[in-house]
Amino acid sequence: MLNLVQTEFLKLRRKKMIWFMLLAAFIMPFFSFVYYNYFEASGIDPVAFYKLAAFGYTPFIILPFVLGVFCVVLMHDENRYDMLKQLWIVPVSKMGYFFSKFIVVLIYSIVFMLISAVATVLFSVLPGFVAFEWQSVGFLAERCLEIGVLTAFAVMPILALAASKKGYIFPVCMTLLYVFLGFFITSISMYLHPVSSISVIIARSGNIQGLAFAQNINVPLALFCIFIWDALSVLFAAFSLRKRK
Repeated sequence: MLNLVQTEFLKLRRKKMIWFMLLAAFIMPFFSFVYYNYFEASGIDPVAFYKLAAFGYTPFIILPFVLGVFCVVLMHDENRYDMLKQLWIVPVSKMGYFFSKFIVVLIYSIVFMLISAVATVLFSVLPGFVAFEWQSVGFLAERCLEIGVLTAFAVMPILALAASKKGYIFPVCMTLLYVFLGFFITSISMYLHPVSSISVIIARSGNIQGLAFAQNINVPLALFCIFIWDALSVLFAAFSLRKRK
């Protein structure tokens, strides 16, 4: 498994777009800086700045979409050139192959959110919007790590779909549909889609003001939602890869 993960990262060194996509981690911290700079704000509650910069559109739209595209890129070349046939000959476990891809997605997601956390601190502290406090920075880092881990699990259905298709257009289109469905379904139920369930988990202690929910916070139910989607994704991936000879 570790050899497969190492091989995946070696292959990614040639894909410049993958590393360019990490710049998306700066989008919301930068727009938060522009927003508060426009109003010439100072002495802002750190969590209020973090909510806009790291806990808002980043886990809802930006990171899931980036990870969805990343999943498609991971699978595309091997599917396109039928390289899986060579892997099965080695032999490589089909589910080991799938989970090695997932581990790469997980690491990429965590790195993305750590970059977002660092950018959030820089864009809040350096202009003087927020006073630097280890407690608030620790809270930001903790929640960003949670978002990174949970979002990787939330996009496992996209990874499973990408594993079953040779093209990239359909998986990318389904990524857009999947991400926006998770965003808009939150107002109906937070426990039907993994992306909407993430917001419940990160706001479980009530420390993030402004995140309003239509239902009571139920962390076990949110985790169960993610688990069900992932279990179905693993079964779908196992079925799809078993058909690939």
